[in-house]
Amino acid sequence: MTLAIAPALSQHQVLIFLLQLGTLLLVALCLGRLARRLGLPAVVGELTTGILLGPSVFGSASPGIAGWLLPADADQAHLLDAVSQLAVLLLVGIAGAHLDLKLIRRRQGVVTRVGAGGLLVPLALGIGAGWLLPGQLLGAKADRLTFALFLGVALCVSAIPVIAKTLSDMRLLHRDLGQLTLAVAAIDDVAGWFLLSLVSTMVLTGIGPGGIALSAALLIGFVVLAAVAGRPAVHLALRIAGRSEDPGPAAATAVVLIVLGAAAGQALGLEAVFGAFVVGILISGARPADRARLAPLRTISISVLAPIFLASAGLRIDLGALRDPGVLLAGMVMLLLATLGKFAGAYLGARLSRLNRWEGLALGAGLNARGVIEVVVATVGLRLGVLSTASYTIVVLIAVLTSVMAPPMLRWAMTRIEQSADERLRLAAWEAPALDVADGR
Repeated sequence: MTLAIAPALSQHQVLIFLLQLGTLLLVALCLGRLARRLGLPAVVGELTTGILLGPSVFGSASPGIAGWLLPADADQAHLLDAVSQLAVLLLVGIAGAHLDLKLIRRRQGVVTRVGAGGLLVPLALGIGAGWLLPGQLLGAKADRLTFALFLGVALCVSAIPVIAKTLSDMRLLHRDLGQLTLAVAAIDDVAGWFLLSLVSTMVLTGIGPGGIALSAALLIGFVVLAAVAGRPAVHLALRIAGRSEDPGPAAATAVVLIVLGAAAGQALGLEAVFGAFVVGILISGARPADRARLAPLRTISISVLAPIFLASAGLRIDLGALRDPGVLLAGMVMLLLATLGKFAGAYLGARLSRLNRWEGLALGAGLNARGVIEVVVATVGLRLGVLSTASYTIVVLIAVLTSVMAPPMLRWAMTRIEQSADERLRLAAWEAPALDVADGR
């Protein structure tokens, strides 16, 4: 048996592909740095790259050049999509590897209540809105049920990478509320990927509500198998790769594990990003020395591949769809529901956990940042045909706007929460290594 050989890419296709990668990354890096200077997460600038270079701005201002650099040809677009798909898997895997499972177990009562509130309230509001929004927002392969469920998932997620970066930039990671926000975001993300896999399975297999139980059992079985057999295998592989002084083998091993986990998820009819996320969680439990060797992979994934994915995701945004009053109104309603739902759910969970009102508002503000995770969900929805271009545009814009809103609202709430002695000691312990380095010790 011989493998079929695909026709070779033409020189023009290779040239366009390389120019696309270089242009998207260059503009994304520049706008990402600009966003950080303005006190915003880099994801805002990186997503703006696609909006500026896509049909909304560049495509309208200079259709000739835009059509040459970003042609509508499917074969050409698939090259960029392949890079974006790898970027998504590694980004999600790295996000899973940053989970602090010990913190989740230590504060499990508060984390569970705040996480449940921050998940269920926006999920319910999103599902309810999905039944009422105009039919023109439904994708070609979506019925009203799958569209409503998918919209609920899109509104209930948070974004660990954006939240972690925001807390770090604002020097809040050492605060109890900062650690708690990350832990709750982790729970919401796990549940979000779980729900995304279920809805994706419904779309791909055409099963109705009666078949969800079987899909859920398959998904839970995958998680249990990963915990029982995958966990020691992942830790052993990283331990062996870590014997080399060069961090390259450890980073390459992590990529192999994440990609194979994604492949396993895809083979089982689940969403590939869920498999990547599960492997990332397994990596988070590895020895600190083994995880430390993955720093080069984190740098490449977050600084190179993620901007390319986010910029390419922005290319599919068509702001012209918002000229339709019905679509614009639907977008405003969805943004309101997403923001109020996350705030109300987190605040309710915090108050039930006997936290004060400012702590509840701080948790709501931090968790409201959806960023890259909601973009991934929106991309999956567009690829599956659940979302139309108009609804995809709305969901991605919600990801951008909630990421913009999070820092000032979080800063406003945290200034009203007194820093404890334990938090000051934690900050001093974290900053001590940096001071030692500065002193040459």
